[in-house]
Amino acid sequence: MPGLLRGVARTAVVAGTATAVSNRVSRRQAGRWAQQDAEQAQAAYAQQAPPPPPAPAPAPAPAADVGMDDKISQLKELSTLKEQGVLTEEEFAAQKARILGS
Repeated sequence: MPGLLRGVARTAVVAGTATAVSNRVSRRQAGRWAQQDAEQAQAAYAQQAPPPPPAPAPAPAPAADVGMDDKISQLKELSTLKEQGVLTEEEFAAQKARILGS
């Protein structure tokens, strides 16, 4: 019986050691893969094209000394664009308010 107990104990020690070594190797390999993935992602990010330049600033509002004839012609032009379907009702109203407000 003592020989059997010794064999079982030896098997348990060997199995426990093998498990510990296997877990350590797995963790080390996972760390290496994670580091490689991070390096590849960083290289890919560096190779990406730069972001597009910001959109140009909107045109300044017309000066306050715009004559009534200019306002009427602008409103007619807006009306034509609305009839053609280029402008929605909301866009038309916003532009109309801007012209009349200036």
